[in-house]
Amino acid sequence: MKGFIDINKIKKIESIINEMIIQAAPVGGGCISDSRKITTQSGREFFLKSGNSGNRMFLCEANGLKELSKAQAIRVPQVIVAADDFLLLEYISQGARTNDFFEKFGQSLARLHRFQADNFGFFEDNYIGATPQSNIPDVHEARDWTAFYFNKRLLFQYKLAEQNGYVTPRLKTCFLKLESNISHILKGSEEPPCLLHGDLWGGNYLCGENGEAVVLDPAVYYGHREADLAMTKLFGGFSAAFYNAYHREYPLPAGWEYRENIYKFYHVLNHLNLFGIGYLREAEQLLNFYIT
Repeated sequence: MKGFIDINKIKKIESIINEMIIQAAPVGGGCISDSRKITTQSGREFFLKSGNSGNRMFLCEANGLKELSKAQAIRVPQVIVAADDFLLLEYISQGARTNDFFEKFGQSLARLHRFQADNFGFFEDNYIGATPQSNIPDVHEARDWTAFYFNKRLLFQYKLAEQNGYVTPRLKTCFLKLESNISHILKGSEEPPCLLHGDLWGGNYLCGENGEAVVLDPAVYYGHREADLAMTKLFGGFSAAFYNAYHREYPLPAGWEYRENIYKFYHVLNHLNLFGIGYLREAEQLLNFYIT
């Protein structure tokens, strides 16, 4: 069999799908795990992510994909099997984007965000990239988005940045001011908890073989939908048609533009912790927006 080394893992997968694997071709784009397109003797195709995680990362990703599929709003890869050291998914071939690709994508995301729960958070902690993401709320956080977002998102990442040695006196001063002001920043945006992809940037979607948007690699939880939309703005990859369609389908509460940077801040802090000091200036600039 071409392109794969771990024969024990192959045998395990073959026993699950009840078929011999004849090829495992590397797939680019991932930086956390080994990704391959595997092909069976009969021509069936699967997508395999593997590694020696030992930290439930693949199990959490599988649970996130299954949660997104419950909404029946946007396509996600079907989970075939998840284990500690690998995740086997449906392989989705990429197709050509039609002129209304982003319009339909925006509508689909809006429908996903109409899928609601009683509490903020999720039944398990998971990962945002390679960083642990704390999702299990206390009694107060479960019903209070401001408390959940500050404690489980911003404060969690800030403390991690402290441990990593990235917190400068300037960032510390700004963060303390943010803590005293966050209730004011988020006031007026109150909504029920809705299902979020959690890490929706341009690298975590593709165009499927039928021309529809497919979302990948989620960091799922129930939160405020403005957090998902803010993440799409960080690195680009989404057209004006996407946002226009979303707003027509499910308009955001007034003042969303003002709140956008507070949601970007979580992801920039995460990038600071993952990739280093190069993201410090952007983190400070996002905080300056609220304290100057």
